[in-house]
Amino acid sequence: MAKIGMIGAGSWGTALAFVLAKNGHEVMVWSALASEIEQLARQHEHTEKLPGVTLPETVQFTADLRKAVQGMDALVLAVPSMYTRQTANQMASFAADGQLVISVAKGIEDETLFTLSKVIKQEIPQCVTAVLCGPSHAEEVGRGMPSALVAGAQKKETAEQVQHLFMNEAFRVYTSPDVLGMEIGASLKNVIALAAGMADGLGYGDNTKAALITRGINEISRLGLAMGAKYETLSGLTGIGDLIVTCASMHSRNRRAGILMGQGYTMRQAMDEVKMVVEGVYSAKAAVGLARKYDVDLPIIEQVNAALFENKPVKDAVYELMTRDRKAENDELAWEA
Repeated sequence: MAKIGMIGAGSWGTALAFVLAKNGHEVMVWSALASEIEQLARQHEHTEKLPGVTLPETVQFTADLRKAVQGMDALVLAVPSMYTRQTANQMASFAADGQLVISVAKGIEDETLFTLSKVIKQEIPQCVTAVLCGPSHAEEVGRGMPSALVAGAQKKETAEQVQHLFMNEAFRVYTSPDVLGMEIGASLKNVIALAAGMADGLGYGDNTKAALITRGINEISRLGLAMGAKYETLSGLTGIGDLIVTCASMHSRNRRAGILMGQGYTMRQAMDEVKMVVEGVYSAKAAVGLARKYDVDLPIIEQVNAALFENKPVKDAVYELMTRDRKAENDELAWEA
């Protein structure tokens, strides 16, 4: 049994606290919102963000970050990506040398173009970092539906430690050394899911969705490979697997926000309606920055950015994608002479 601090009490943090407590670990959940902690402590259920999932009575709650960090065997950093640096900075003075910090949010920092594990390591240099991600919605994980994820770390023993903490009969965890590939796939699939939702909102069908998913993984792979990620990762659970579930499910806040934009909502109106953090909005701008840095063409992601930040009508963005210059599907395939 391990002592684990869950830093973040949103839907994903709550679902993972459920998994860890079910595995017999001693879990303490932290939130910066005192009202959120009071409600969780009183009902052991996040009635707003994860209704219907009751946390075991063994789970404890606190608004004191020091209490959630000090003396813990592992820390799970589950705040939204835009708060990762700020929260990690606050954790740094309480974290011990060699303490394990597991990043479970998905995103790329806009200003620095850093992945979240790199942000954490910069703010808490004394910690050991790992990543846990894959095709999984909190709503299903919290109800014990079978799910498969990947634990990533530089060292095999670190990834296996994360695997051991989380894995059970309904929560299968694989391991991988390709942390960069995992984080790129997990972050950029949210941007493609926004595009898939926009297509749904416009009333387009399965043909359009299939094209967006397939060409979307092509864009994610082009950028990931240029950055040093591995093809096997981008074609696995944290690449195409995560992309499929996020583009296809109504649990996906990114897809839901995209649907609303396809129906005429502005980006801000869509985010307000979803009432949860839409990570793809924040990753989209960073993805364009990475594309310029590595000289990679990302037409879908560029059009999503135009719709998000330049008030471009979604229908016009789709038209531009469909009327681009003719080209081969894959430039690497050779023709007969």
